[in-house]
Amino acid sequence: MKALANWSAGRIHYAWIVVAIVFLVLLSTAGIRATPSVMMVPLEHEFGWSRATISLAISVNLALYGLTGPFAAAAMQRFGVRPTIVGALAVLAFGTALSARMSAPWQMVLLWGVLVGGGTGVAALTLSATIVNRWFSTHRGLAMGLLTASSATGQLVFLPMMAAIIEHHGWRPVVLMVAAICAAVLPLVAIFLPERPAAVAQRPYGATHDDTAAASPGNPLTNAFRTLFHAARKRDFWLLFFSFFICGASTNGYIGTHFIAMCGDHGLSEVRGASILATMGILDLFGTTMSGWLSDRFNSRVLLFWYYGLRGLSLIYLPYAFGLDFFGLPVFALFYGLDWIATVPPTVRLTTDVFGKAAAPVVFGWIVAGHQLGAATAALVAGILRASLGTYTLASMLAGGVCLVGALLVLRINRGQPQTNSTSLA
Repeated sequence: MKALANWSAGRIHYAWIVVAIVFLVLLSTAGIRATPSVMMVPLEHEFGWSRATISLAISVNLALYGLTGPFAAAAMQRFGVRPTIVGALAVLAFGTALSARMSAPWQMVLLWGVLVGGGTGVAALTLSATIVNRWFSTHRGLAMGLLTASSATGQLVFLPMMAAIIEHHGWRPVVLMVAAICAAVLPLVAIFLPERPAAVAQRPYGATHDDTAAASPGNPLTNAFRTLFHAARKRDFWLLFFSFFICGASTNGYIGTHFIAMCGDHGLSEVRGASILATMGILDLFGTTMSGWLSDRFNSRVLLFWYYGLRGLSLIYLPYAFGLDFFGLPVFALFYGLDWIATVPPTVRLTTDVFGKAAAPVVFGWIVAGHQLGAATAALVAGILRASLGTYTLASMLAGGVCLVGALLVLRINRGQPQTNSTSLA
């Protein structure tokens, strides 16, 4: 690590190397999170499990992915980023590999719901927020945009390859493949990811003074709940929480979980559906990175208003898109893909503005919990509506409607306060 730091000192700031390493971590864990959606139909055919049953396991996964976040952020502050992430990657590699032998619904809930949900919750958006706050004094929005894009894009770009493997070899090789990828990333973190800039004799990117922050004392569980207690007394916390609840419901929970199965309802193959998702993932790489750049320069409330509003309109349009040719799914993929998770950089910026740099990672962890509770709710409700009505139309309309509500909510966040990184939690 010291040799790499010495090399980077004359060429590139080590913060960008850290971003590259964490980008790979998030890319691999995103591939794991994408796996259940492409396994839904094969599991339904092999075991006779209903979509509601499979959606339950995915719902548990999404909920734990979010609920783990604030405790993971507190653990990173107490024990360090590197040991926390190494432990999470080990759990993920073990849990996904073991799932190749599952044959009952409870095993899927345990492995893909509990183990994978908890493990991916550690290597998630809270990791990105922690890295950005530690390693960057300027260009935080851009760095957050890149890391967020890796998470969302990775979840989607793996899908065509997974669908092709499942089509020719079944679903078991896919889970072994994602387990191997996760295991391969683990040594990169163990060797090349320092805790703070001071560990490689550098300052945070753009900083004019040394980083003197130390590890947080006390129990991570206690610190996480203490931060929640203080944050929950502010109205802005609940506005951020519920707007991100809507974000999760309309992305990971609905489209991320059900889009491939929805395409099957309209006669499209799993590979075709996965390819459309992958296209949206590539568009998201540009959209979310650009969103990070914009959040460094423009009012985050206004950005979020447009993101949620346009996403809501695209979801309301989705049921009609399957009946059109050129102006159907390609138009939906373009608008929705650019907007897939562009909400994250402005949300992180607002969280830091309201609660301060020190508390922001843990507070954002609780806000991410809202995101994933929304995702879990949408995954389960959409599965139940599809099983009951035989169509996803009502679910699409509901998802679009709540996004329009979210567009109005975000305009009330941090109202009348300038964008700054110095606001304290107290």
